[in-house]
Amino acid sequence: MPHKLSPRDHLKPRGLDGISDGQIEPHFEAHYKGYVTKYNEIQEKLADMNFSDRSKANQNYSEYRELKVEETFNYMGVILHELYFSHLGKSGEPSKELVEKIQEDFGSMDACMAELKAAGIAFRGWAILGLDVFSGRLVVNGLDAHNVYNYTGLIPLIVLDTYEHAYYVDQKNKRPPYIDAFLQNLNWDVINERFKKAMQAYQALQGLIS
Repeated sequence: MPHKLSPRDHLKPRGLDGISDGQIEPHFEAHYKGYVTKYNEIQEKLADMNFSDRSKANQNYSEYRELKVEETFNYMGVILHELYFSHLGKSGEPSKELVEKIQEDFGSMDACMAELKAAGIAFRGWAILGLDVFSGRLVVNGLDAHNVYNYTGLIPLIVLDTYEHAYYVDQKNKRPPYIDAFLQNLNWDVINERFKKAMQAYQALQGLIS
């Protein structure tokens, strides 16, 4: 049975400061839902592909390789957008535990946010603050595309979309003011919960590499 996804309409944010509803509309309805649609199409094609088709798999080019590459691109396009949209809507403050962890790994909250901003400018697709489940460290990672330069085992806490479709309606080609607006609209209650669960996952995975 193919694995199918449905768009999570309840994640669509509204009334943000500095990121208009007019900007969110195409981002959510066209880009995010477009990844959902394409992922589902790929699942149908993989389900219809028989063993003889798979026997033609080739690292230079084959239908199977193409589908598997685009499967990761579209699936991570869905997941990263859901993480992005679901922590927008200003609320709360960073928890004491999160602040202490950020200070431990970055020196200060300001240094951490400066690192995230720099990645947001430097990378073409995404900037992510996440917990590396192998080292237990918070790290900032940048992705040029949904499935390019991923840390294996990175649990995202803050996910910044840096593609132009995330800000072009409001800011045209000016990314820095969009990043500032993004950081002002974070829902820290959601981020704190992600951090709590990420630390639980790190503890559970101790000994995975021996």
